Amino acid sequence: MASFDTRSAVVTGTAQGIGRAIADALSGAGAQVHRVDREQVDLADASVATDYLRGLGDVDIVVHSAGGVCGQTHTPIEQVTDEAWDAVVDANLRTAFNVVRAVTPGMKRRSFGRIVTISSGAGRSVSLTGVQAYTSAKAGLIGLTRQLAWELGPHGITANCIAPGFVLSNPTTQKQWDSYGSDGQTALLARIATRRTGRAEDIARGVLFFADPDAGWVSGQTLSIDGGHSLF
Repeated sequence: MASFDTRSAVVTGTAQGIGRAIADALSGAGAQVHRVDREQVDLADASVATDYLRGLGDVDIVVHSAGGVCGQTHTPIEQVTDEAWDAVVDANLRTAFNVVRAVTPGMKRRSFGRIVTISSGAGRSVSLTGVQAYTSAKAGLIGLTRQLAWELGPHGITANCIAPGFVLSNPTTQKQWDSYGSDGQTALLARIATRRTGRAEDIARGVLFFADPDAGWVSGQTLSIDGGHSLF
């Protein structure tokens, strides 16, 4: 793998879990990593996100890991409010749009960039928790990434996506896992080829591949890192 020593990276959603592991992996590989979390910057606010990100200077790598279900659980579709829908879509999809829009001019100017978005197995299938906006936003993130790959490829910029499976990486996923009980956990593991849940570091390794300066002919891809769950 090529050195990241001269590269600057922005990773969103770094307070815990997957985002933190990605930031740690890039930093360990030599990149200068700017860690961004919602307590620090409201990425759903376009002007705030733009001012903050452009204030960081040139960015070679951006990894958008921010998102989640915003504390929501399944609600029948006819009972979902506009506010609930918007909260999840903003947290997962609008933030990605704002982040990429802010860093792209600098990448174009330098004819180099690596964009990696973190979707979900829900974006390729269904949400295990039944949150409709989450599935929709994560599917939208895959579509956005493909479009970015097509648009930005002539400028030396790649865009790729990772769709994690069930990763025990934060209190939300731990609560979800616990809610399944012993039988439900056994059933879930039986649908995973490797017979284990994921770790945040599993996702980070995929990011290092996509972000590698030598991965310039890999773009527009969505990689399921899910222990083989998507085989079934």
